[in-house]
Amino acid sequence: MKRFWDNAAAVREAGGFRVLLDGRPVRLPGGSPLQVEAPSLAEAIAAEWSAAGGTKGGEMTPADIPLTRLAGTAQERVAPDPAGMVEGLAKYAESDLLCYRADDRRLAAIQAAEWQPLLDWTALQHDAPLRVTTGLMPVAQEPASLAALRRVVAACSPIELTALGVLVPGFGSLVLALAVLQGRLDAAEAHRLSILDETYQEEFWGLDAEAEARRKRIAAEVAQAERLLALARGRAA
Repeated sequence: MKRFWDNAAAVREAGGFRVLLDGRPVRLPGGSPLQVEAPSLAEAIAAEWSAAGGTKGGEMTPADIPLTRLAGTAQERVAPDPAGMVEGLAKYAESDLLCYRADDRRLAAIQAAEWQPLLDWTALQHDAPLRVTTGLMPVAQEPASLAALRRVVAACSPIELTALGVLVPGFGSLVLALAVLQGRLDAAEAHRLSILDETYQEEFWGLDAEAEARRKRIAAEVAQAERLLALARGRAA
């Protein structure tokens, strides 16, 4: 769409902050004005709109306003009824990537060295030990562990759930996503851990251009989710 505004600014309103375009609020697809709690997030969203399209009349796309889209999702889709997202995210614990080790001994040793500390952290931090298996056959996890991890997810704010909605499927792992959410890992390191199998295989078979493009896309998405969390918590990002 064409840029129709000259100036974008974050302003304090009752209950939070809004972003105004030439004095008019940014509105979500459902019609309500976008509103966030953290001034740092509001300022970053205003900066997106200031840059989008370059100048008045320029062309912009949704890719120019990623924080707006994430904050809007939190407000309009997650906050009114978070239960469905909580259940969907918590279900990843039943088949978490870190619990499935390769048949290849060398790769399995790398996975154990890199992944087991995160499973140990999950057991201690959340009282949620998870079982590990070799190969692709499913391993049943203890109901108590699954329930503990579900409680962690259910305690998250709409913004945190929205970020997890990017991180969890991006990594294929609830454990890695919670480690980013709680500051145990940064998103780049969690992404590296999530693709150990792929990068190991490429040592033997060479780079797969399609897989590399997908990894770059996911890396950018999880970095944006991490930025959303930092800004929502009042930190620079």
